[in-house]
Amino acid sequence: MPLSATPDVIPLYLESHAARSGAHTAAFGLGSAQEESHDAAAAGASHQAAYAGQPRIDELSTRYGVRVPEQSLRSFGTYFNAFPASYWRRWTPVRQVNLAVTTSGAGQIIVYRSNARGAIQRHDMATVTGDGTTLFELPLTAFGDGGWYWFDVITGDAPLTILGAQWTADSSAARTEGTFSIAMTTMNKVSYVLDNIALLSRDPDLREKLDVMYVVDQGSDRLSDHAELAPLQEAMGDQLRIIEQGNIGGSGGFSRGMYEASTNGSSTYVINTDDDIDIEPESLLRMITFADYTRTPMLVGAHMFDLNNRSVLHAFGESVDPWAIQPRVTIPESTLGHDFAAEPLRSTPWLHRRADVDYNGWWTCLIPTETVREIGLSLPVFIKWDDAEYGLRAKKAGYPTVSLPGAAVWHITWTDKNDALDWQIYFHERNRIITALLHSGYERGGRVLTESQSIDVKHLLSMQYYTQAARLYAQTDVLRGPDVLHGEIGTKLPELRQMAQEHDDSVTRPDPDSFPDVQVTKPPRKGKPFSAPHRALLPLWTVKAMGRQLLASPPERARRHPQAQVAHQDAKWWTLSHYDSAVVSNAEGTKVAWYQRRPEQVRAMLTRSARTHLDLYRQWNRLRDQYRAAAEEITSFPAWERTFAANPAPARPGIDDRDGSGESSDETAESAPA
Repeated sequence: MPLSATPDVIPLYLESHAARSGAHTAAFGLGSAQEESHDAAAAGASHQAAYAGQPRIDELSTRYGVRVPEQSLRSFGTYFNAFPASYWRRWTPVRQVNLAVTTSGAGQIIVYRSNARGAIQRHDMATVTGDGTTLFELPLTAFGDGGWYWFDVITGDAPLTILGAQWTADSSAARTEGTFSIAMTTMNKVSYVLDNIALLSRDPDLREKLDVMYVVDQGSDRLSDHAELAPLQEAMGDQLRIIEQGNIGGSGGFSRGMYEASTNGSSTYVINTDDDIDIEPESLLRMITFADYTRTPMLVGAHMFDLNNRSVLHAFGESVDPWAIQPRVTIPESTLGHDFAAEPLRSTPWLHRRADVDYNGWWTCLIPTETVREIGLSLPVFIKWDDAEYGLRAKKAGYPTVSLPGAAVWHITWTDKNDALDWQIYFHERNRIITALLHSGYERGGRVLTESQSIDVKHLLSMQYYTQAARLYAQTDVLRGPDVLHGEIGTKLPELRQMAQEHDDSVTRPDPDSFPDVQVTKPPRKGKPFSAPHRALLPLWTVKAMGRQLLASPPERARRHPQAQVAHQDAKWWTLSHYDSAVVSNAEGTKVAWYQRRPEQVRAMLTRSARTHLDLYRQWNRLRDQYRAAAEEITSFPAWERTFAANPAPARPGIDDRDGSGESSDETAESAPA
């Protein structure tokens, strides 16, 4: 049951209504039969009404039990309590699991299973009276493409208490029984980190498996500055180590933690985690247990729920499109941002299909330390694409990745971030091209260069000149080759932030009233909002729009007053291209910027974009060979040791005690031993 039983998380653990699958019948894969839906609205509505509403919060008073009132149904066919049978069937030698349910009182326990289409099937049932444990033996011989197991409980005239329930497997089928270290990298998010340390310190089951929690602190507001750390350090002892180093990004922080875990002589696994997450501790135990049972060592990732909307699953499983080198969902019919409170697991067919992935985001991902020792650490790319590239590299070396249902954390989702427009776009662009050079099997990277150039055009049409300047900088840096990556890992961010001051679209203010008032000079045709051009007319439309951007000077009035105020969600390229100036809000809704059309910048940047893409096209094969030849060295332990040593935690005059050399006297800020 949830650690904190709030209404927004209860649907992930327990439900109080019956469900129909929502699955469709099929004509043996031929697609000729009429589809018939078994959804909850069409059938069983009266049955649902009998069990409507969420379980009462006071029913969930313990971590591993629940009180079921009389004349009630409680279903454990939920994200955190159903058993992901198809994943165990695919990746482990286990062919039978046992479900043991310990109860007090009278009622019925019904075990259900599903298939890859999401069709629900009753598997077994038992009537219980008094106190005892009911055991179900559940085969895994099916579930080839998907499916779950779960159980429901129904009571009669008296309540029933579930004292505990466990899914177990024969321990002799396990490949190993491992321990783990955590690699958490942080920058100025002290409260999140302290909360996560405190949570882990109170969990004896996790502490039994934990070797060391490495917190790599790269911020100016450091954990060691806060008195709240001392009691946590005392409680954790040698299981907590704070490492201070310079800001060399997520790839530098994770690489440091991976390095430490892979050289400490005890950890079987290292779990990379972001700092600004809320952990479901049981997830870590499930990831470790699953990793112990896999036929061969593999990476095991957790899913991400929305920290601000906790019943919403942000992504179920992701792969890399080999033609475009872009993330894509593995299950085509899946929904980004699926809300379990509105559409439960049992009633959502696509959630029952197994998602096979290329990588898992490093918000939380387990990596065997033997994998790290064999294929090295992260690419030295600061942020963006480090996790995806590592998954692709591990897969080539024989270490696949699974995104394991039932294991998850809560994290701020990308929809609330502005990273496609701010300084991070440099790393998006550069690291995507580098990933293509390293892993694309297509001539000149498939669609990467043509798509990159079209994105350049869209930013120029949108008056996003800082974003485009950062992209051009990234493309130029790719051409410089891999040898500069380590040396410049800590210098790019300051350069990008300085560059932002040179462009209107990146200078933000708190609200629109900070700018001159809006004066409309040319309203939309017939009052209709601007819409995307039809695909067939897109080339002609783009030429016309770009011609205006290149040649027509903006009217003087548009230089003095923005022509519109545009919300972030409406700031599409086909909308912004119609304006000479506009005030545009950011994704977080905290600031606005005044975009102003500048034909001279468009001309210069469009020329540079054509030149850099032509250079990338001509030199692709040479760059591909160069990056692939250097990959083993730049991800190696010795290369990273030099980078750690070159980037100690910077001195803060008046705050840190220094030894006079300008470097921290704390040994945790020194480079790791060879």
